[in-house]
Amino acid sequence: MREATDHQLMLSVRTGDIDKLGHLFERYHKQLYAFFLRQTGDSQASEDLVQDVFYKILKYRNTYRDKSKFMTWMFSIAHNSKNDHYRKKKQNVESIDDVKPLMTSEANPEQQSIQKNNIDLLKTALANLRDEKREALILSCFHNMKYHEIAEIMNCKVGTIKTRIHRAMKEMSMVFKKSNGELI
Repeated sequence: MREATDHQLMLSVRTGDIDKLGHLFERYHKQLYAFFLRQTGDSQASEDLVQDVFYKILKYRNTYRDKSKFMTWMFSIAHNSKNDHYRKKKQNVESIDDVKPLMTSEANPEQQSIQKNNIDLLKTALANLRDEKREALILSCFHNMKYHEIAEIMNCKVGTIKTRIHRAMKEMSMVFKKSNGELI
């Protein structure tokens, strides 16, 4: 038997089969947690935000449309939940402490030191980006979302997303160049 698609599961949730939300939670809670952790740098807040997203999915299930892509709709809710979180907390501490899996365990101590330095630079570069650039970059690079999906989530034009990602990559590149002494 073929596994139900996200869209099929969400349509079932919309019509009242609330148990199907558990399947969607199993599929996406880790991905949402990583998204929030990269944005907030706070594991407890990230867990709370994941719960908030699934609560809102349930609460607003009737707003899900037949032509919608579930993941885009879910990340729109996540985007709004994150913004609500910042408004409530009046803080914006960004980090990406979950990039340790990028390090390879087979590397020798010198390579591990270089990898750790690069990860620290990546964290610094991401933390210094403006929120809208960082979020667009994270959705594109870490969640493999297409520009039109990110634009829908962030409620802006595709051209705006392309510009934000381009500028974010340029800014991050400058951080790495400065650290390597390429810029004076």
